[in-house]
Amino acid sequence: MTSPSGKWDARYLGPVPHDTSYYAKCMLGGVLACGVTHAGITPLDVAKCNMQVNPAKYNGLMPTLKLLSAEEGSRGLWKGFGPTLVGYSLQGMFKYGLYEVFKDAYMNLAGEEASNKYKPLIWLAGSASAEVFADIALCPLEMTKVKIQTSPTGTFPIPFGAALAQMRATKAETRYPFGSLVPLWSRQIPYTMAKFFFFEKIVQLFYTHVFTAPKETYNKGTQLGVTFASGYLAGVVCAIVSHPADSLVSLLGKAENKGKSVGQIASETGVVTLATKGLGTRVIMIGTLTGFQWWIYDTFKSAMGMGTTGGK
Repeated sequence: MTSPSGKWDARYLGPVPHDTSYYAKCMLGGVLACGVTHAGITPLDVAKCNMQVNPAKYNGLMPTLKLLSAEEGSRGLWKGFGPTLVGYSLQGMFKYGLYEVFKDAYMNLAGEEASNKYKPLIWLAGSASAEVFADIALCPLEMTKVKIQTSPTGTFPIPFGAALAQMRATKAETRYPFGSLVPLWSRQIPYTMAKFFFFEKIVQLFYTHVFTAPKETYNKGTQLGVTFASGYLAGVVCAIVSHPADSLVSLLGKAENKGKSVGQIASETGVVTLATKGLGTRVIMIGTLTGFQWWIYDTFKSAMGMGTTGGK
């Protein structure tokens, strides 16, 4: 597609022009991709957070799920569902929507030749820029979610509204609403850069070495299959890259760590524990999660006539 000016323009490289309507639809696709998937695996998240915060008591995914269920019933496994659904819907809106905005902006800034030559740098810069804003939207809700999930039974409200009110009332000690923003950035920005870079790269490899005909000649089922496989593999890498910071975010919500700096908590916990405790659960969780997120996002884009993400 040629731009109205006749000059090369990244916004006119796809099957439809990247106008305000396109970016708005991408934002809605991001809401569906992130909100639904994160909320759907709340029990895994509850288990992971408790394994990070109290590894002596909660050791291994299945034993943790059984113990939590025995202690608090099945409702205990779904603690934090509300802030998870709202928080990650907002995060997904900015993560995916702004990625498209920043990617086009950086490509136009670099020009045609440099954009093709340094594609990976464009992916990295676009995803990092988008995640800065996505995490500002997520942070208050992520802090609330972690507090709900890791507080001993009866010490913190579980209902969404009551939990938010308690976080606001105790903001001096909980550092609500942005006390976890720096560790959240340190977890999410590398995670998102890995997520988008490896996704785009794996898609590129699929269409270069496996499905070698032009992408548009393959049916939507094949294209979405490539999307899911690429998303899953990218998710595994993401989980490993961002796990130490994820452990820190969980530990910040622990009562015993009130008033401690991030550096102090990291020093007391140890690098190996931060990098490995709960990692197996997170690899399963994030691999599946990322695969389905990309699949939902690209399914929505396809339904809107916008095509799937990535290519040669």
